[in-house]
Amino acid sequence: MSRRRLRARAGLACMVVVVGLMTGCVEQHTSSARGVTPVHLPDVRTPIPLEAEARQEHRAVMLQHLETIQAIVAALADEDYRLAQGLTESHLGFFMHRYAMARQEPADFPPAYHDLAMAHHAAAEKLAEVMPTQDLKQILPQFNTVLKACVACHLEYKLRHS
Repeated sequence: MSRRRLRARAGLACMVVVVGLMTGCVEQHTSSARGVTPVHLPDVRTPIPLEAEARQEHRAVMLQHLETIQAIVAALADEDYRLAQGLTESHLGFFMHRYAMARQEPADFPPAYHDLAMAHHAAAEKLAEVMPTQDLKQILPQFNTVLKACVACHLEYKLRHS
């Protein structure tokens, strides 16, 4: 395997770990039998009160974003930059934002949430723009910007369960 391909795979493996950590937003339980005391931090995220149907729709969009991130990483690992670009544009860029907002009520979300969503979609658009370079030194930092936008939003907001 070429050096370039090995570096690409190592970089992508790191991204998979980051995405895995990013999705660990569920409460983690550590066994005290192993001598580790669980730490329970208060959840200080801002709840977004949505009706059950809207909450389910929003959750589906978030899950689709996560699945898209995984598919983009897989495409990059296979050096399929065209697929990675297409996935980014169609599933994370402004097209997806317009689609998601057409199916939801924008007024249900705080203005700061919209700002974070727009930052996420703008970062995705920039990521799609650098994909044709096939240069991971340009692609990975921009991909990191997309992930930072995801993390920022998930650290700030949660869906309120009725």
